[in-house]
Order: sequence, then structure tokens, then C-alpha cells
Amino acid sequence: MTPPASSSTAQAARQALADRLRDLRLDANLSARQLSAAAGWHEAKTSRIENAKKTPSEQDVRRWCDACGVPGLAPELIATVRAVDSTWLEWRRAERTGLKHLNVQVRDLYERTNLFRVYSPTFVPGPVQTEDAIRAILTSVRARRRVAVNDVEAAVAERVNRQESLFSRGGHRFHLVLEQAALGMQVGGPRVQAGQLRRLLDVRRLPAVSLGIIPSGTDRSERQWGVEMFFMFDDARVSVELVSGFLNVTAPAEIAMYAETFAGLSELAAYGDAAADLIEGALRDLSA
Repeated sequence: MTPPASSSTAQAARQALADRLRDLRLDANLSARQLSAAAGWHEAKTSRIENAKKTPSEQDVRRWCDACGVPGLAPELIATVRAVDSTWLEWRRAERTGLKHLNVQVRDLYERTNLFRVYSPTFVPGPVQTEDAIRAILTSVRARRRVAVNDVEAAVAERVNRQESLFSRGGHRFHLVLEQAALGMQVGGPRVQAGQLRRLLDVRRLPAVSLGIIPSGTDRSERQWGVEMFFMFDDARVSVELVSGFLNVTAPAEIAMYAETFAGLSELAAYGDAAADLIEGALRDLSA
């Protein structure tokens, strides 16, 4: 059964696929009943597919194309099905075999990305997390989301290795924008957070990193206000982490909206010495 979408992106992707399949049926001059009979399933299934209430399986697509006399279109439409399936993924489904494989799965995406743009209103994001912070966060995630498999240490090792790969090779640039509140968000206690803040002071000096922090109390009345945490991979994909799952945005028009939002947020941020002052202030608050 198709999981409920948390954004119009996922539903729009399913609807576009449904419209394409319906058009194939109509072009073949087949009624829904005729197509269903040729495909070997109940007419209600055809209705659910065409109304985007059910994402067809790859085998369903092959039978649909065969029934419409266009078997050569099956590979293209199967690729679309796979893209639809990856648009919205529930944490429960994604993490059923543990945490490591998710990190391994996105490694190629990270390594081929030249410009990373990350906005976080809540905590320091993955590309610049310390090993201790990664461990604390993944341990918390596993407990909170009741992940049955305990592969936290393997997932930590994969993330640390990926970081080292990204920062040791040229060609990758990072533009990170954090809300000041993210500097005080503790996962793992004061010692872990202090180490994380010191890491920020170090990485902000790297030529490949642009670190901006939006001060608390910034007036948003005529500017961009905060939204959910999101990661931009060049202009190819945006990943948004939500409570029940994560959303992968690939539609160019929607990616452009996130790029515009990121640009607006980055204009509100403090950089350089001003950002360092905010980080050092958060360090002092930890030891107070």
C-alpha cells in the first residue's frame, strides 16, 4: 500500500504516473474493464492506479504496457515507478534493517555533489558533526524510532568515513545556515555539544565551508522565516527530514523554491567573526 505523502511532491509524482498510464489506455482505445481483463486483475485495481491511490508494481506496468500494445515503454515507466517509490519514504520502512544501509545508500549522492546547501533550525547537521555527536544522535534515533537492528557503531563509522572522503578531496563546497538555537540543542550532553561547537569553530575556517548563523531575535516580518531542515545536493535534489519519514524533491520548480528560500535565509545569517562570536557564546553558556 502506498504510504501517505507529507508533501505535494510525492502525490504529484504518483498522479503524473497515473495520468500517463491512463493516457496509454485511452490511446489504445481500451476501456478500464478491457485493460483489466487483458492484464488479469479486477477493474477496481485499474481504477485505484489511474486515480493515484495505488502505485503499480513493476510487473503491473509490464502487463499494462503489453495490454496497450506498447511493451517498449515498460522500461521507461518502470524507472518512473522507482522514482515515485523513492520520493517519500517512511523511517519505519527505511530503517527496518538498521541504520547503516541508509548511510551507505546515499554515499554516491554525496560524493558526486559539488555544492551542498544545508539549512538547520534545530541542530548541527551531519556533514560537520563530530563522531561523538553522530553516535549520540544515532543512538537516540534508534531508541526513539524503535529500530530493531543495533548497527549504530557501523553507521557511525560509515558517516565518519564519508565526511573524511568529502573534506579530503577537492571539488566539494559546503554552505551551511543554522539558526542560533541549533548551537544550544544538546544530544549527548554538554561534553558532546562542547566538542561539536569547537568543531564548528574549526570547520568555518576551511576554504570549502561557508558557515552562517541566524541570530536569535532576527526580525522575519519582511524576510524569510525558518522552515524545516533541508539538504540541497547541487540543483538535482532536496532532501527534507520530517517526523515520520523523509522527502526527496526532484521536480525542478520545487528545487528552485528551496534554492530561493535558502538564499533568503542565508542573507539573514552572520558569517566570519560574527558567527564565531555566536558559537563562542554558546560554549560559554554550556560551562556557565
